Amino acid sequence: MQIDPKTTVSMLDLRPYGGEMLKPAELVEVDGAEKLTLNARRAYNLLLHNAHGPDMAVPHQRFTIPLSALKFSHAGNERLAQAIKSLMRTIVTIRAADRVELVPLLGRTTIADRRNDRGYLTYEFDPLLVELLRDSQIFAKLQLDVIHAVSSKYALALYEIVAKRARLSYVRSETFTIDQFRSMLGVEPGKLNTYSNLLKFAIQPAFDEVNRLAEFHAAFEPVKVGRKVGAIKVAWAIKGPEAQKRAYAAVRGEFSAPEILEAEN
Repeated sequence: MQIDPKTTVSMLDLRPYGGEMLKPAELVEVDGAEKLTLNARRAYNLLLHNAHGPDMAVPHQRFTIPLSALKFSHAGNERLAQAIKSLMRTIVTIRAADRVELVPLLGRTTIADRRNDRGYLTYEFDPLLVELLRDSQIFAKLQLDVIHAVSSKYALALYEIVAKRARLSYVRSETFTIDQFRSMLGVEPGKLNTYSNLLKFAIQPAFDEVNRLAEFHAAFEPVKVGRKVGAIKVAWAIKGPEAQKRAYAAVRGEFSAPEILEAEN
């Protein structure tokens, strides 16, 4: 979704509907996050969602979230601590309109009483990241249940990539180089080096899962450069009411995957 550039409304001034989060576009496609696990990516989305609002534009603002709320990330407290450490260590490249910045995803963090059900996490974002997000007007609208339901980091990345674009009125597809798409999906350097392996273990499973769970359809087409696949064209469309109902049911596990696929055919 994109806000009219003539307005001065920041994404941080908008309030998501229940069950949704608004993720700044600057954090949807970043270089350097390839080693983050699915749990770390889920946890980061929840931290962003918890902090969303005007206070997120204040440097060194501290936010608090119960550890029980982060169980949504499928991680126990020990695994959650590992995920938080990985977020603090991860330096990403963010491309703003006039510059490129290298920033950590997460700043100073405190985990209190992590062995207690009433424990909590207090955290802040790096001041430079806060500055970049302060006037953000482009974002992905994400369903928290879908973030919870996806089973791979590739599917979560694809869901965010398409969600950022799905409601644009003037764009229905976009082409990415293979290297660019690998990075966007979070494929680590040195892994899935051939297109056949990338297709089998990352691209196809991610599209299958997103199409089953999301409120939009996504499709891809390999683009050859000479005799090799050098790019991927991704297209999308919002599902109709019945298809959205099936996706809603799939997220909640009311139908098995084969039943959902049969209903789509």
